[in-house]
Amino acid sequence: MAQSYAAPGQLWLLPQSQQEGLNFDYRQVLEVVEGAYRAVRENGSDSPVKTIIEDPDDHSLSYSMVARDASSDTVCFKAVYEFDPSRRRDEYRFHSFIFIADDATGAPIALMDVVKLGPLRSSATSALFARAACPDARNALVVGTGVQGQIALPMLLAALPELERLQVFGTYPEGLRAVQDSVEGREVEIVEDLEKAASEADILIGTSGLSVTQTVQRDWVKPGSISVLLGYGVHDVFHGADYRIATNTTQMHVTCGKLRAPDGSLPKVDAELPDILLGRAQARRDPDDVVFAYNSGMAVTDAALGRYIADLALADGRGERVGFW
Repeated sequence: MAQSYAAPGQLWLLPQSQQEGLNFDYRQVLEVVEGAYRAVRENGSDSPVKTIIEDPDDHSLSYSMVARDASSDTVCFKAVYEFDPSRRRDEYRFHSFIFIADDATGAPIALMDVVKLGPLRSSATSALFARAACPDARNALVVGTGVQGQIALPMLLAALPELERLQVFGTYPEGLRAVQDSVEGREVEIVEDLEKAASEADILIGTSGLSVTQTVQRDWVKPGSISVLLGYGVHDVFHGADYRIATNTTQMHVTCGKLRAPDGSLPKVDAELPDILLGRAQARRDPDDVVFAYNSGMAVTDAALGRYIADLALADGRGERVGFW
């Protein structure tokens, strides 16, 4: 029997305050996100490319996405607005929400703030890339200490519990402490020599923003490593990598404008994550390949993970119902 999220004519609101303290199981999050990617190929899910408005002087960034996750029968509409995304004016503002509906019954599920859902599904995607390309990894380095950087290591450990050495590079003391505190019972080293740390890492994850002051260079990374890009920090590896993978090639071409070569060109993408997870494509060709992964969020994962979080919140009596329709 289908769950009832709200009475007819009502909309269930789940602001971030009503999501705090929910008991997320990172391994379950990985399964939900992986299932969403698999369903893109297996079950007829659909996740069209983002619609983006980007001001030429980085004044603001806006985009919207729609998707249907066939694995959970959930439709998702997502909207994001960032003010001062380059953080040059110290006026940064971020606002985002998703509206999800049950595509089996036609009933609305919730309107949700996704300030943490987005990083959660992005970090899960990074971990899936890393596990596929470096299943025997022992050393992971995160570049950047924002919200994405603070959840990267816990998610990596859920995917790769045998990781031995965890490192972080950043410039904000509060962010560095937050990354260290994100992994209970494990030491996270703060890196001062980025080149040395990058040359030793099996997994590098770039989560920095546009204001990044130091980035990993292609010549620093070792054979057999993978560099996963969510924002900035490891983007120099892109053009010089031996093998490139992405969540979705078409979306990458839309969202990676700042990574284009001076002539506007982009290198070939060798495989996409849904095919890798299904065993239809390789995560690398050779054990010594330097692999680069472009992690561009797909709304199908927002739909699947939004449904997972909504069900946790429903079971815990969270949220507020308002008359809307």
